Amino acid sequence: MRSLSPLLQPAIDAIDAANEHDPTHVVVRGTPTPLALAHGWLASEWVRDLRPDATDALVLAARAHHLRRWEVPRSSYPEGRPAYLRWRRDQKLRHARDVEVILRDVGYGDAVVERVQALIRRDNLGTDADVQVVEDAACLVFIETQLAEMAPRFEREHLLEVIRKTTRKMSPAALEAVSRLAIGDVERELIAAALR
Repeated sequence: MRSLSPLLQPAIDAIDAANEHDPTHVVVRGTPTPLALAHGWLASEWVRDLRPDATDALVLAARAHHLRRWEVPRSSYPEGRPAYLRWRRDQKLRHARDVEVILRDVGYGDAVVERVQALIRRDNLGTDADVQVVEDAACLVFIETQLAEMAPRFEREHLLEVIRKTTRKMSPAALEAVSRLAIGDVERELIAAALR
């Protein structure tokens, strides 16, 4: 494992402090946690699992990939898939912009700030291995924290399609990691059915 900068922990602490105000809570591994905070710590945990030699930029991008996401709710955009995709794109741009202030406040320079922003925006997804790791972590976190909550609200076929779209974005290593997720039997069965 590589040695990380002494700036990393202060930056993580600042990101977590920003995310702890999320009014939406999710139970993660038995503990109610603000959603954006949970997404950040789980994503950075998965990044370190998938890439033990992760750089500061990779860890920070995972930690901040949903930085204060609740401030622009999905409901502030129209219904439908095109609006959903626009909301997601706009959120990535906002997270990348907002993380710059945190990173500069703790002392990171241009190179790390710009790399974190590119990773959060998912620039060059498909050609940049680090971007894929951030995407993998986000997908794993979605499955762990949101699939169970979605299951009773949607028709089975819709859930299977959501899972298929999610897993198509994941690398083979991330797909293998699904077996290690802390999820219930219903979610496991849905994932198995979607991947058949």
